[in-house]
Amino acid sequence: MNVKDILYQNGFSFSKRYGQNFLTDGNLLAAIVQDAGVGPDDLVLEIGAGAGTLTAALATVADKVVAYEIDERLRPVLATTLGAFDNTEVIFEDFMRADAAALRQRFAHAKVVANLPYYVTTPILMRLLEEGIGDSITITVQKEVADRLTAAPDTKEYGAITVKINLVGRAEMCRVVGRNMFYPVPNVDSAVVRIDRIPHQYDDPHPALSAKLARCAFAMRRKTLVNNLTMGLSLPRETVESALVDVGLPLTVRGETLSAAQYVALAAALVNRGVDA
Repeated sequence: MNVKDILYQNGFSFSKRYGQNFLTDGNLLAAIVQDAGVGPDDLVLEIGAGAGTLTAALATVADKVVAYEIDERLRPVLATTLGAFDNTEVIFEDFMRADAAALRQRFAHAKVVANLPYYVTTPILMRLLEEGIGDSITITVQKEVADRLTAAPDTKEYGAITVKINLVGRAEMCRVVGRNMFYPVPNVDSAVVRIDRIPHQYDDPHPALSAKLARCAFAMRRKTLVNNLTMGLSLPRETVESALVDVGLPLTVRGETLSAAQYVALAAALVNRGVDA
């Protein structure tokens, strides 16, 4: 499959609007499929079919691949690149506008695989995490984003999105992908990150509040956790301070030093002090 020729034959021009950079190397595509742990019994949800190269690699292994693609101009390209596969379905729709209930019903236990442009990485990932879509999520993203998704507490890369991932599962960086592996060549390197859901990882009775605490904690990184939560949640300062004492945290602590488990404990302490979950 010479993807460049197929794109040319169909008069396709790349859109900056969609951040289109396609993977074409067969060995790399096979490696990403392996990173995702896709097997013959798996339903795969792909977000952003692009030219169909990853879709085809997934289809050679999976039971079924359902791919969302926002760019209707790729319809004839995908008809060619996926023509040999009867286990693929392409939905020409913006994934972010797709019905949440329908996505959960169909893809709750799917394996999600995507090569995501920078501008939509966080919104798509947050939707997958919050809506409970996919048992695992394997995404190719900019290297600096991958560093944030897999960061350890008390590092400059650690942020609210890191905590959100850690609240529901575990993330690992599988491989770095050089910029020359994409067509057209972007200005940055990328990496493959796999996120595996771990049900009841912390037995968190207040997951919405735990996630909200993390968002507020990173609203202003230079401020202490007490200040951020007091302002972000409109709580009395005394309530926040006493909850921190309950979980053994100093009043001067900053949000970037807390682990996901500590956010869970803090949420429980606040609920015990009358804060709505």
